Amino acid sequence: MSDPWVGVVAYHLAPGRVSRWLVGGFGVPENYIDALRRAGARSVLLLPGEAATPSELLARVDGLLLVGGGDVDPERYGEVPGDEIYGLEPDRDAIEIGLILEADRTGTPTLAICRGMQVMNVAFGGTLIQHLPSVGLSGHGAPSGEEGARHEVKVAPAGRLAEAVRVERLTCSTHHHQGVDRLAPGLVATAWSEDGLVEAIERDSGWMLGVQWHPEDTAADDPSQQALFDAFVRRLRKG
Repeated sequence: MSDPWVGVVAYHLAPGRVSRWLVGGFGVPENYIDALRRAGARSVLLLPGEAATPSELLARVDGLLLVGGGDVDPERYGEVPGDEIYGLEPDRDAIEIGLILEADRTGTPTLAICRGMQVMNVAFGGTLIQHLPSVGLSGHGAPSGEEGARHEVKVAPAGRLAEAVRVERLTCSTHHHQGVDRLAPGLVATAWSEDGLVEAIERDSGWMLGVQWHPEDTAADDPSQQALFDAFVRRLRKG
């Protein structure tokens, strides 16, 4: 099989985000792409707002990667947005939720990172903690990444995550202010931080894995983090 193609959903770049650009744009941090390349995959960006159905978009790729970014609109899980909510992108919520559900229907392998894991939980009917410090959970960094943190994650002994990393504990790079509250039906928690926050979730069928931390941050130097991308791409090669 030739190198598989992974569809990566990009996020909006506001006007001025890129020096000398007079308009906004779309982008994905390159460390996600680098990790996929090391694993032997190629990437294509999927853009919010496209006039295409999730089925049409997934038909062009072998797998799906959802990356970090701003918050999922709390109205998606039946709550009023709190004061700490930031970076809402309604069209991105729409395309990612649609793609996750279509990937589940078609058995398209999916890796969901940070915001991506939160989208995964919301898509199947779960809810989120809108601001971790408000419930006494700290030590997970800030969403910008400028105030990142490192903490350990305990991995469940069985599941796709355990099969990929083959260790009981991971040291993870983390920068987020939200997390899983009520786990959606059909999802299983397979990793936790020391403060009890769910750090990984898996669909009970197919190959769909979400992690709350940022494996792409340290994958170049930490084989256990690169192993997530390697396992994902191995699954794509199986067709």
